[in-house]
Amino acid sequence: MAEDVPVAEQGIATRDDRRFFGHPRGLATLFLTELWERFSYYGLRALLILFMTASATQGGLGFDTAKAGAVYGLYTSMVYLIGLPGGWIADRIIGQRRAVLYGGMFIAAGNYTLAVPGLTAFYLGLSLVVIGTGLLKPNVSAIVGQLYAPEDKRRDSGFSIFYMGINLGAFLAPLACGWVGQRVNWHYGFGLAGLGMTAGLVQYVLGWKHLGGAGAHPVAPPTPEAGERQKRNFTLALVMAGALAALGAVLVSAGAVRASAQQVSEAFGFVLLLIVLAFFAWLYSSAQWTPVERRRLAVIGVLFIAATLFWSAFEQAGSSLNLFAQRSTRKEILGFTFPASWLQSMNALFIITLAPVFAWLWMRLGPREPSSPGKFVWGLIGAGAGFVILIPAAAIAETGEQVSVAWLTGTYLLHTIGELCLSPVGLSAMTKLAPARIGGLMMGVWFMSISAGNYIGGRMASLYEALPLPMLFGIVTAICFLAAVVLAMFVRPTVRLMGGLR
Repeated sequence: MAEDVPVAEQGIATRDDRRFFGHPRGLATLFLTELWERFSYYGLRALLILFMTASATQGGLGFDTAKAGAVYGLYTSMVYLIGLPGGWIADRIIGQRRAVLYGGMFIAAGNYTLAVPGLTAFYLGLSLVVIGTGLLKPNVSAIVGQLYAPEDKRRDSGFSIFYMGINLGAFLAPLACGWVGQRVNWHYGFGLAGLGMTAGLVQYVLGWKHLGGAGAHPVAPPTPEAGERQKRNFTLALVMAGALAALGAVLVSAGAVRASAQQVSEAFGFVLLLIVLAFFAWLYSSAQWTPVERRRLAVIGVLFIAATLFWSAFEQAGSSLNLFAQRSTRKEILGFTFPASWLQSMNALFIITLAPVFAWLWMRLGPREPSSPGKFVWGLIGAGAGFVILIPAAAIAETGEQVSVAWLTGTYLLHTIGELCLSPVGLSAMTKLAPARIGGLMMGVWFMSISAGNYIGGRMASLYEALPLPMLFGIVTAICFLAAVVLAMFVRPTVRLMGGLR
């Protein structure tokens, strides 16, 4: 690995580097790292609930949908929530570059552990992937920004290229891992996801030297004493967390504590709610904000609620919609039968196709472009509309007849349109609305909304067999549309609170 470059020189070593389509060569390294990490994540996501609900004779775990939905929601929620401490550890302790390396190692180890049959290996593998993603996901994006000097106009274009890596990995993973997992062996599919992350790690280490000083060091503490205190506190926290985990494992193994997956998921939901309430209570009770900042923070609260409800519907792609594809959809085109997990590639395909269209549309509208809250309204409408068209399909499926793949195709198209109205807009809004001194923290709030949405979506999916499908999809539709109507009523007051920002 190349020698570390001082933080002060980050972005300078790559200023004149145009070896990757006019961008720094290090962008190629990060592009491929993120591509393979997303390949690993979406490969696992495409198989996870199908594997859990498959019978033992089919090689699965034989969970009912209530248990599978609880585990799925807990896993996908934790993946995003752990990004908060993952970013802090990188900033204060090990630096972003090493955080990405260690995170990738945890992810690969988790996937290889999932490749081993057995319930213990299953839960351990998911835990390792959660830890690894929490370290890698927030920090690889931060390193991309550090490749460019503050005045470098290539930054936005660089992030666009990087974003394509995300979607390329998300597109390829269900096709490859889904086929191997469903047609050959579930565990081989998980192992293939691990091989993808391993490939990403190998090229990351080989391309380390092209990153210049980006992400090489943690943020310098104000004093050496403060730095030593941070390390001591971090070590103590690790020891305590390990001791608690070991104690819990011993108690469960000995039968002293009986905790089902649903109980653990419910307990986590309570903790997640407390985290959200405590954070916003601190945010709004602090006296450090100016009147303008306080009004903009109120807008962030509104957008947080809207985003959480959107993700609770959108992220059912890997749970309830995946089950609908497996059980109720004819998976055949021109005589070729494909696995249900392949449909998980649709969102990424639509993103790649439509993202340039939406970028052009917002520019074309000019002064008529909707405000950020207005775009959130359209995002919620897209999520609700996607479930609307599934209600009649679900009614047909209730009779025992399998429906055309066109129904889910339309759902994923509408959900993608909703995502393009909300997701990039939400990221941008957080950077504009947040006070500069807590800009990084408020980006964590965005990931917290995704975490909360994933948890709610998983809990909804756990009702897949408990409620008639038309009713379940109708409830999701009603939530999205009701949220859209309420937010639409408050668009103008919310825009006024933004203090001139759109």
